[in-house]
Amino acid sequence: MIMDNEIKNAKIDDLIPDDRNNNKGSEYGQRLVENSLRKFGFARSIVLDKNNRIISGNKTIENAAEIGLEEVIIVETTGDKIIAVKRTDIDLDTKRGRELALADNATAVADIKWDEDVIREISKEFDIIPKDWGIKIELEEIEEEITPTKKDTLRMMIEGKTDDIENLLTELIDRGFKCFKVD
Repeated sequence: MIMDNEIKNAKIDDLIPDDRNNNKGSEYGQRLVENSLRKFGFARSIVLDKNNRIISGNKTIENAAEIGLEEVIIVETTGDKIIAVKRTDIDLDTKRGRELALADNATAVADIKWDEDVIREISKEFDIIPKDWGIKIELEEIEEEITPTKKDTLRMMIEGKTDDIENLLTELIDRGFKCFKVD
């Protein structure tokens, strides 16, 4: 195998978070990311710019730092080759392999909570159209206050295991629903 990409060892402290990250993350998603990192370790790469600033993976790095992961392997590339993380300790056709695949996809979905202010700011500054990337936000600064009518409002009561309900409650709050617990 010919290696023509530079590989460097670094510490997590060498990485610089994106100060304008457009994903605020969600409490529910962060819990899932942390659980996944504790159970499986790292399974995919993050992306850095040429100055070690984090382009993607900011929330994952935050969680990694909190649980004590410190070592970073940096593969330098110009984006013309696929970077693959090969986990030699996992076989896809095992419970652990299939659960990791599920956790990877589930955490990606659960931990997206767009910071619309940042998206508007970078859209304007860099002439980026969010809807080209599937992000549906209004770029105009017109805010309308809509008062829900009885027809627009639904109340529900959910029963279940405490942990499951707490996770669901957190997710619903993160998604903008008005929620409260009733004892």
